[in-house]
Amino acid sequence: MDETPRGSDEVDLNKSLQEVLKSAARNDGLARGLRESVKALDRREAHLCVLASNCDEANYVKLIEALCAEHTINLLRVDDNKKLGEWAGLCKLDKDGKARKVVRCSCCVVRDFGDETQAHDQLLEYMKKTKQ
Repeated sequence: MDETPRGSDEVDLNKSLQEVLKSAARNDGLARGLRESVKALDRREAHLCVLASNCDEANYVKLIEALCAEHTINLLRVDDNKKLGEWAGLCKLDKDGKARKVVRCSCCVVRDFGDETQAHDQLLEYMKKTKQ
């Protein structure tokens, strides 16, 4: 259930995850933060849950892991909650397109993937491979 990207696939997987999260955010299919994520997980609307490894609240992590395990929802971990916040769209972009004022996000849930792109297919393939 708990998939952590390893090795040379990590860069490709992170790029794929970033594209999938941005696509989901554009299509209003992304729940950000504890409250929205727990609601989506509890209602079984979630297709994928992304949790930051550097979350400092142990109860937060236990709750998300338990809900994902109970409802058999794929759980991916990323290294940094600031990076996850940027990928989830919780930042301002300057005129050069670089992220400024990034808000940390320890958890986000994909309710609707939006467009089915190559990144989406690669992410699903990775999740199937690690589930076996």
